[in-house]
Amino acid sequence: MQKSIPALGALAFAMALAAPAVPALAQTPPATASFKAEAVRNIQEVEKKLVALAEKFPQEKYGWRPGEGVRSTSEVFMHIAAGNYGYATFFGATRPEGTTGAALEKITDKEKVVETLKASFAHIEAAIQNAPDLDKTVKLFNHEATIREVILQAVTHCHEHLGQLIAYARVNAIVPPWSEHPAPPKPAKN
Repeated sequence: MQKSIPALGALAFAMALAAPAVPALAQTPPATASFKAEAVRNIQEVEKKLVALAEKFPQEKYGWRPGEGVRSTSEVFMHIAAGNYGYATFFGATRPEGTTGAALEKITDKEKVVETLKASFAHIEAAIQNAPDLDKTVKLFNHEATIREVILQAVTHCHEHLGQLIAYARVNAIVPPWSEHPAPPKPAKN
């Protein structure tokens, strides 16, 4: 045992010399985005899919609905837009005239739906970036919520209805653009 103690002492000494450099690296936190930046990035991702899907649906499918009393394709897109405008009011943004759910659900023209959807995402993205104190509480539906929770609810709302619209698309034999796979190459003719 006596012989191993000096070896351990040498190892401990070498580690002690290296130790000051290791904590300096370990204490440097990784670059992280702020909550607002993460929320905006997530909203932009769902926006890309929703806009691509709105553009992919043919005009004649904008009036399609899966059953009596269920929103049509255009109504779902406009419900999302109305939600974007509505949630943004919690962060202090002013809701533009004509952007209530009742007003937007009347829009059924594909080009206008796509335009309105894009405008609603620009509106909520700016509202999130300019949101005041994220810990401020507001009345959200039937409970108190922080602005941070309202932002999460807004993102969740978009994703919820993206799933709904994917189902609408699939039932109508429409492949969501991000799910399309290029056709396999045709074999060369000899």
